[in-house]
Amino acid sequence: MPVSSTVDKQGSSDTDGAALPINELFYSLQGEGKLAGTPSVFVRTSGCNLRCWFCDSYHTSWEPMHAAMSIDEIVEKVRSYNSANHIVLTGGEPFIHDQVVDLINRFDDLNYHITVETNGTIHRNASIDLVSISPKLASSAPTAERDPIGDGEWKDRHDDRRINLDALGALVDDYNTQLKFVVTGSEDMVEIESIVSDIRSVTSNQVCDSDVLLMPEGTNQKDLADRQTKVADLAMEYGYRYTSRLHVDLWDDAPET
Repeated sequence: MPVSSTVDKQGSSDTDGAALPINELFYSLQGEGKLAGTPSVFVRTSGCNLRCWFCDSYHTSWEPMHAAMSIDEIVEKVRSYNSANHIVLTGGEPFIHDQVVDLINRFDDLNYHITVETNGTIHRNASIDLVSISPKLASSAPTAERDPIGDGEWKDRHDDRRINLDALGALVDDYNTQLKFVVTGSEDMVEIESIVSDIRSVTSNQVCDSDVLLMPEGTNQKDLADRQTKVADLAMEYGYRYTSRLHVDLWDDAPET
């Protein structure tokens, strides 16, 4: 049974050093990026250092919910999905937790392919096969009219933290990476071009256009349908790669997908 089916609502600091706050643990298809369509076990940690207004895992950021699981418990549950060789460690922001390094290295010892989905503000040293970096654009900020909570307290903190060029450069230099941008409209492209250029200026590894992915914002089928053609056109115009949200196409906004 996925952790999220029995989760208790807790603050993201309510776990001790031997455990991780896990919001969901489930088997599905990778829905985004270069490995879209790959059967994968998703380990979703709770807690995030940013607050995107459109967050598709609201209960890991705005209202964190989780169960505390030890690394041994997580590994045992993942291994129960015998047909999966891929693991996606996601969040929230998994790199805010020191313990994820030990978890990743345990999975590596068991010969899993490991993808970590991160906002790119934190660098960690671990045995990772693919780091899927989603730098957050100005359009992600929880402005007063878009703040899900309505108190407006997170906008300035979010804006101050959302781009960390040192961390982005180190991640690209140390790992196989993809840069996955959530696009709300054509007005985002100026900033995307700027961020890609800035990353290229601080890295020794080449960032190819095929490593830059444009993904339409949308957490349900209707919202996704409203944007996907426009974003696909932008990918062709700029020479970047388009990525769908396969899990939304297949299962709409159902949990554990």
